[in-house]
Amino acid sequence: MEYGICNLSIIPLRAEPNERSEQVSQVLFGEIFEIKEWKDNWVQIITSFDNYTGWIGRLQFMMLGHLAYKRFKQAPPPLTYRPVTQAWKIANNSILYLPAASSLAFLEGTTCRLGNEQFEIIGEIGETENLLVTATSFLNAPYLWGGRTHFGIDCSGFTQAVFKLQGVNLLRDASMQAEHGYTVTSLNDTRLGDLAFFDNTEGKVVHVGIMLNNEKIIHASGKVKIDTIDAKGIYSEELKRYTHKLCAIKRMF
Repeated sequence: MEYGICNLSIIPLRAEPNERSEQVSQVLFGEIFEIKEWKDNWVQIITSFDNYTGWIGRLQFMMLGHLAYKRFKQAPPPLTYRPVTQAWKIANNSILYLPAASSLAFLEGTTCRLGNEQFEIIGEIGETENLLVTATSFLNAPYLWGGRTHFGIDCSGFTQAVFKLQGVNLLRDASMQAEHGYTVTSLNDTRLGDLAFFDNTEGKVVHVGIMLNNEKIIHASGKVKIDTIDAKGIYSEELKRYTHKLCAIKRMF
């Protein structure tokens, strides 16, 4: 088995080995993965964080040895918590702008050592805020299919990112996330941090958001925003109609 680590700020994870293929997710700085297949200028990977499969460019990562991969898995590194954290790449005196929830892999003091590359983290590394502060920091982030950052994010990428910054790992897609946690039977019993799931006419879970209380939800739809929710689902004040049909509420912790 071969392994790799992301040494760029963000790399797109694509459905097929093609620049025109849809972005299904993103790999953030310091995240690691198993390499499944090499194909021309592309590499098929499965991410360690959420077991998601896709294709990345072969010039967009660096190889990682088995012992380093094992060390990372045994002791997950600290994360970045600000929307943007600067990392100084010492070798060529350049700057990487790391999104929130990047992994500060193999951190020694304030220096990440990825193989022969060293990245000095500029400013305070910091600690996580509470869930409400973390979630609302994403407000107005534009919707982006496959996105996981403040500069573009989808509904399940949003819930995954917020929970990752709270130390809880979620799977990547809404339908996957809906398979976990404990069911909350009544909307009146919901509390901050519960996940609400929404299905389509065929009964498939297609959307997810974070409950703020039993009347308000924060979610990514067009942008990250706060809407009203009731037993029917999400009501959009902007559109003056219901936009998502509620099917379940789950408590993850």
